[in-house]
Amino acid sequence: MEWIRLNKFLAQCGVCSRREADRLLEQGRVQVNGRTAIVGQSVCEQDSITVNGKLLQGRERTVVLAYYKPIGVVCTENDRHARIKISDVVKTAERVTYAGRLDKDSEGLLLLTNDGDLIESMMRGSNRHEKEYVVKADKEITDDFLSKMAAGIYLKELNLTTRACRVEQIGKYTFRIVLTQGVNRQIRRMCEVCGYRVKNLKRVRVMNILLGNMKPGELREIAGDELENLIAMAKTGE
Repeated sequence: MEWIRLNKFLAQCGVCSRREADRLLEQGRVQVNGRTAIVGQSVCEQDSITVNGKLLQGRERTVVLAYYKPIGVVCTENDRHARIKISDVVKTAERVTYAGRLDKDSEGLLLLTNDGDLIESMMRGSNRHEKEYVVKADKEITDDFLSKMAAGIYLKELNLTTRACRVEQIGKYTFRIVLTQGVNRQIRRMCEVCGYRVKNLKRVRVMNILLGNMKPGELREIAGDELENLIAMAKTGE
């Protein structure tokens, strides 16, 4: 009989990352054989495991999906105040969870997967995985603005300075920026410090996965070499 930590099992089932699994356990939302589970508990394949009363099945294969999140869709599953939740518009046979949020007013590439360990590797800031965005601002882009953004911006409300990043102008009002960290509303906050306001923000790449010519609301499965390369990059922290 093989035993496995419960948080790892939840991650393998695509419920969430191991860290989020521990939060579920702390909140008493996980049961094993009808009893409330605890952090650090181990389980085996014979155990009956439920999350919020829903019975889980083991994960058979890694599923990764690319989704073009439209403006207005909220990256949440349980917020009753959200008008359009990601769970309302993305319906799949396998249970999947998003890896890295996009705020309601932003659009573009969102990755979803049933592999919680992959999510954790992709979102770990120390791995410095690249995320690329195309941004339209409310006024003309200047060399001074580009230099400040690239060097890193001090965000007073968060008491941190953003990492140095790659920024290039691609239009009178638009620029491309590549980030390697995941601060909440980072680009919008950085622009505001520089006296700019974001009018449109689109994520066009996450690591090796490109938005390409996908349309808002479109969903496609990542497979073959594209999937293998994504998993390899996530593991090595490239």
